[in-house]
Order: sequence, then structure tokens, then C-alpha cells
Amino acid sequence: MTIRIIRDAEVRAMLPVDRCIALMDETMRAVSAGHAVLPLRSVMALPGGGALGNMPGSLADPACFGVKLVSLFPGDGDAGFSHPGVVLLFEPEHGRIEAIVDASAITAIRTAAASGLATRLLARDDAGDLALLGAGTQARSHLQAMLAVRALRRIRVWARDGGKARAFAESEGAANGIVIEPVADVGAAVTGADIICTLTGARTPILSGDQVAPGTHLNVVGSSVVTAAEIDAALVARARFFVDYRPSAEAEAGEYRMALAAGAIGLDHIVGEIGAVASGACAGRSAAEDVTLYKSLGIAAQDLAAARFVLDQARRRNTGVEVSY
Repeated sequence: MTIRIIRDAEVRAMLPVDRCIALMDETMRAVSAGHAVLPLRSVMALPGGGALGNMPGSLADPACFGVKLVSLFPGDGDAGFSHPGVVLLFEPEHGRIEAIVDASAITAIRTAAASGLATRLLARDDAGDLALLGAGTQARSHLQAMLAVRALRRIRVWARDGGKARAFAESEGAANGIVIEPVADVGAAVTGADIICTLTGARTPILSGDQVAPGTHLNVVGSSVVTAAEIDAALVARARFFVDYRPSAEAEAGEYRMALAAGAIGLDHIVGEIGAVASGACAGRSAAEDVTLYKSLGIAAQDLAAARFVLDQARRRNTGVEVSY
């Protein structure tokens, strides 16, 4: 029996974001059809302020099960780390471990790909003015995903650290042959935008309901714990609110839970899962003036599907490191 170890650069080479968007379409349809087992994630606090995240799950097709284990430490983003850890993938017949896949690359790509799917399904067909709030790993991967699903005519980026926004605009603009405008504040970033991606570590809202124009689509991605929210209750209340997985959103989505606690919305505010929109079981945008919102928490099904795809590609290409045991 062998285990294949697949590293960051190998994952990125074998999982382009456009292919991963198609993979997330298949995966999220399966999740909404009940073809996955997805316990809520657990987070173990560590001395010194760090944490260990544990995300188990299983898929029916491709048949596999496993867990993503990631460490979350203060300052990791500033140091260039994003969700360091592994996806452990098991084969379903005997339960033997098949692969250890870099979690940082998987997380960066599958998260943006799921937002790309949501944007493809929910944004207006003519949407093309993009605001990126945040200038880190997810901003880079979300830029690729948005370029894959819409013809972008304008791109602006904001970050709390203006120097990071300027560096992002310069490097990503040059890499993609496009113009990206760094801006000094959130209001300047979102004025006139019809696609907004919030990709920050903010604990309290940076974006409010009165800053978003009718017809805008939002991907709300940065907050993944119930105690943090990137957008305010008024914006949650304005939006047709879609999620990746209803049980986790109801338990863990800070924006939804805070708006609920404030009385701004009712328990029925979640319109549906993005997989149900993809399959046609749930209506997406109902009018051009709708504000649509995809709340991304990330689920193990996305990690498992991406890791399984990468493992299959690695076997075909004979890449990664094989270890006998």
C-alpha cells in the first residue's frame, strides 16, 4: 500500500481555477442532493492564540472520505501563510489512507472556485465592475475566479494596509495583463461595483447596506466563525441570501447569526444552497435590481472533491511523492 504526498506547487499546477469551478458545480449539486456526510467543523484553541481546525466528511461520488486539518495562527496571513495543513484522503473499500494533500493550495483554489460558481449563477450577465476587499491569498485566487466567469471592465482593490493594496494592484495587474486600481477606502472601492468580494479578517463589519447598489452580487468569504462579520445586518437583510451548506451556515455564519439576533431577518432568510441553484431546484436572481449574496464558510466536501481530483491527476502524471507502508 502506498500514500501519495502532493505538495503546494503540484496542487496549483493540477487544479486551475476554471476547472475547479466546474468541479465545485458538480460537488455543490451533490451536497444539496444529500450525497455527502458533513459534520460541523470543530476548532481546538491552542495556547498562545492559535487554533487547530478539523473538517471531516465523505462523498458518494467520487466515493471517498477524509478530513482537512489546518492550523490558524495570528499573523499567519501577514507572514505569507494561509491555512497551513493537510487534506487526508481515504479510500472507501478498506479505509486506508491514499493521499496527503497540501491544504493551503486546496483551500485557496476551491474557496475562490465556489465563489466563481456563485457569481456565474447569481450575478447579472452584464456585471463586470469588481471590488476586492482584501489583498491577500483569497484576493489573488478570487481575482482569477472572477476573470473566469465574467468579462471584467474595471477592478478595484482595498486593504486596511494601503501598501498591500498597491502591491497587489501592481503585481496582479502585471501578471494578468490588466489594470487594477488600488483605493484608499471601502466606499471608493464599492461605488459603482456590481460584483463585490469581501476577503478580510475583519471581526466587525467593514461594509454596510447603504454602500451597495441595487443589482450587485456579493461573495462574503473572509469570516468563518460565528463571532465575526464582514457586513452589517442591514446588508444581510437587503440581500437574497445564499449559502454553501445550510446546517453550517445556520450554526456558524456570523453575518447571518448577528442579523438574526438583531431582529433584522427571520429564520427563513436563507433562500437556499448554491448547489440547489446550480441544479435548478432553487431560484437564484429573481430581478435585475436584486442584491444577491453568497455566504461562503467552506465545507469538507469541497476539500475532498478537490483533493480527489488532484490525486487522480497526480497518478496520471506520476507526480507527487509515493511512500510505501
